[in-house]
Amino acid sequence: MTTTTIAFLGLGGMGTPMATRLLDAGHSLTVWNRTAARAEGLAARGAAVAATPGDAVRCADVVISMLADPAAVAAVVTSAAPQLRPGTHWIEMSTIGPDAVRDLAGLLPEGVTLLDAPVLGSVDKAAAGELGVLVGGEADGVEKVLGALGTVTRCGPLGSAAALKLVVNTALVGGVVVVAEALALADRLGVPAAMAERTLLASALGGAARRALATEAAFATALAAKDLALATATAPLPVLGAVHDRLGAYPELAARDLARAADRIRAGG
Repeated sequence: MTTTTIAFLGLGGMGTPMATRLLDAGHSLTVWNRTAARAEGLAARGAAVAATPGDAVRCADVVISMLADPAAVAAVVTSAAPQLRPGTHWIEMSTIGPDAVRDLAGLLPEGVTLLDAPVLGSVDKAAAGELGVLVGGEADGVEKVLGALGTVTRCGPLGSAAALKLVVNTALVGGVVVVAEALALADRLGVPAAMAERTLLASALGGAARRALATEAAFATALAAKDLALATATAPLPVLGAVHDRLGAYPELAARDLARAADRIRAGG
C-alpha cells in the first residue's frame, strides 16, 4: 500500500477515531489539537504530535481538518497556510456549511487543492471505518485516504458536500426532537413507553427514533445547535429555528450527546 504523509488537525470525539483509522491503515500521521492531552493516545500508537498547525502541515501531502465550527477552521487554516507546500491536498471534514468552505479557498496558497468531505455517522462508524464520506471538489489522488474512513460519495464541485451534510444534519436533529416530543405525548396519553418506542422505531421515523434513543453516540448538543444556526442563517426555516431554540434551553447539556437533550425533552424538561 502507498503510504501518504498526513497531518490531522482536530482530535475531538470524531477526529480521534478517524485519525486512528488512518494510522492503522499504515499512513504516516502527524496530529495537532488545541488541547494537547488529546493526542497522547495517538502518540502512543506511533503518531507524531505537532505543537502548532503550521508544524503539523509542513511536510504533509494531505491535511485533514476536523474542527468544531467555521471560526475554528478559518483560524487553523490561517495559521497553517504559510507552511503548506504546492501539491498538498487540504481535506476539510468539519460541518461548517458551503459558504465557509468556499471562503477557505481564499486563505490557501496557490497550488494547494481544497476539497470538502464531511462525514455521516457517529463515533462507532468512525472507529470501524464505516463512515459515509461526502466529497465536494477534486478528490483525485486522495481516494485511498478517504476510503480508509468509509464509503466515498462524490457530490459535485467544492462546497456541494458541505451543503448536503447540512441538509442531512438539520433533518436528523429536527427528527430527533420530533421523536422526543412524540414520546412525551405518549407518556401524557398513557401509552406504554416500550410500545411507543417499538412502534416509532418501526415507522417512517425509525432512523430519527434510533438516534433519539441512542446510548453510545457522540454528537454534542452544542454542535447540533451550531448546525441548525448555519442552516437557519441560510434560508427561512421556522420549524428548525424553533428546534434550535429548544436545544438552546439546555446549556448544561451542551457537551452531551443529542440523545441526552432528547431525554430531557421527553421528560418534559
